[in-house]
Amino acid sequence: MTEIYPMYIGGEWVAAGDLQTIAVPYDGTPVGRVYKADADTVARAIGAAKTAARAMRRLTNCERAELLERVTALVRRDVEEFARLLARETGKPVKEARGEAERSVQTLIAAAQAARELRGEVVPIDAAPTGKGRMAMTVREPLGVIGAITPFNVPLNLGLHKVAPAFAGGNAVIHKPAGVTPLSALRLARTIEEAGAPPGAYNVVTGDGAVVGDALVRSPDVAMITFTGSAEVGLAIRAAAGLKRVTLELGGNAALVLEPDCDLDAAVSRAVMGSFAHSGQICISVQRIYVHESIAASFVDKFVAATEKLRIGHPLEETTDISSLITEKEAIRVEQWIADALCQGARLLTGGERSFATVKPAILTGVAKLSKLSCQEVFGPVVVVEPYQTLDQAIERVNDSVYGLQAGIYTRDLERAFQAALRLEVGGVMINDVPTFRVDHMPYGGVKQSGTGREGPRYAIEEMTEPKLICWRI
Repeated sequence: MTEIYPMYIGGEWVAAGDLQTIAVPYDGTPVGRVYKADADTVARAIGAAKTAARAMRRLTNCERAELLERVTALVRRDVEEFARLLARETGKPVKEARGEAERSVQTLIAAAQAARELRGEVVPIDAAPTGKGRMAMTVREPLGVIGAITPFNVPLNLGLHKVAPAFAGGNAVIHKPAGVTPLSALRLARTIEEAGAPPGAYNVVTGDGAVVGDALVRSPDVAMITFTGSAEVGLAIRAAAGLKRVTLELGGNAALVLEPDCDLDAAVSRAVMGSFAHSGQICISVQRIYVHESIAASFVDKFVAATEKLRIGHPLEETTDISSLITEKEAIRVEQWIADALCQGARLLTGGERSFATVKPAILTGVAKLSKLSCQEVFGPVVVVEPYQTLDQAIERVNDSVYGLQAGIYTRDLERAFQAALRLEVGGVMINDVPTFRVDHMPYGGVKQSGTGREGPRYAIEEMTEPKLICWRI
């Protein structure tokens, strides 16, 4: 019988609402069942978090760091269990799932360190004539209750990118995981409970975004919403949040530029990973590749050959490179976007065939500028390759997007690389690497419709705390 996973609210396991089944996206095999919360259940979680926020506020920096270090040790102990659960609920290959679980440990380590280093600053109050005889300083205080709304593609690590810095800053969290991948958050709740967090410091409420997410956004008792997901939902959250603090990571259509002097073999190897890891369901997945015309033919030949060696299979098979998209519906959408591009004159170099929720990695060229594959986020295993003549032209094409999360450029000429980095309209530029590169302590976020605010524990803590000025006469 399929296991039922209750919600976690106020330090208790709560069974309330209708049940829904979570299945392996690759073949539909049931993994578990979870509850769909109603408004009363969300209100219960908000009340529990409000109480816990007072307890979290009283913890010292050292105590918050020690709590995170205990969670770190437990996740490291159970990393294989987390990995296999991630592979089953997301459909990503288990070797990629291990990478996510191991990165989660790094996120926790960075958050614990940031908790120990949390500080204000001395304010030179006597820089003004009226400040004579006074001193001033700031301290950073927690906001209170943080509402964390996370996506399906990296459910454990992206969850911890919100939960860990919230804890480090002394806040309580209500976590609304994606409806199709809630199991890793519920398993994390067991870990946080074992680590001895105050009851209600971490609450997991599963269900529909229209019920759970909307209640968190509109509640006056939730001080901040941190959201990763689509631009459409992010814009709706910002419109409804009022004066509530909001950070948004809304995805993109990341571009890679290959200059004629680049290490072509290195670029091909990284481009295959950057384009097709987790079937392209990564916010910084390579979607557009601009190759100098002098090396375009050679790159395409090598890139197609390397892509066609990827092995498609069940996510729990160790040899699998590509498994499935999150649902068959999404696979059908990707298939249709490819068909639309072909109707507009594009040429398919390899891939594109669909079987249930799996789409074979696809490479296209000659894609129209206004095609969805060029200007929207495909969130699937599809990449567009186009030649360019000058670096100025390539930069212009990269910037011709409503998104601006990360970009990459390959060249041995560092002067040109840094000139490009300063002109690219993105939140992060990777030189001699793909835009898919990320380590968990770096500042991560975008510009334009890719969102507002930055993740990376030290940077997220700044969003999740507030400076208070203390001034005294001496």
